Amino acid sequence: MNGESLKAKQIMTHPVYCLAFGFGSGLAPFAPGTFGTLIAIPLYWGLAELPIIAYLLITIFLALIGVYLCGETARAMHRHDHPGIVWDEIVGYLIAMIPFSKDWRTMLLGFVLFRFFDIVKPWPIGVTDRKVKGGLGIMLDDIIAGVMAALAGGFIWHYVTTSQLL
Repeated sequence: MNGESLKAKQIMTHPVYCLAFGFGSGLAPFAPGTFGTLIAIPLYWGLAELPIIAYLLITIFLALIGVYLCGETARAMHRHDHPGIVWDEIVGYLIAMIPFSKDWRTMLLGFVLFRFFDIVKPWPIGVTDRKVKGGLGIMLDDIIAGVMAALAGGFIWHYVTTSQLL
């Protein structure tokens, strides 16, 4: 953890930190955000068959508790938006998947688009990332990245499927 205030054992044994670190995926030695997003795939798989209203309500609930989880973990680590905090990536991916049905191709498209928007941080994601602090700030840039990925992905998927490119 490079001298951070929390050690891996503390993270894995504390429920709030463990969730914020994506059940340990945020402890990956490189690309923790990508590993956190990968953890979201089985969660999406389990939620994808639900009616859309249930999916949306669960995603909103996860986003709201994410503000707390991420904020508390950042405070304990004495660092805003530590790379290992990946609950925001989990929620962002779930948002990115809103326009899609359960299909490996859409799951891959949503993953690639979400990671693109989360890493590149085009406007307004980058501004939000720099200006909004605390748990809300940690969550909000990934929520926006998820919305942008959902919009782009929905458009791309509609175009690909209506033009018989598949």
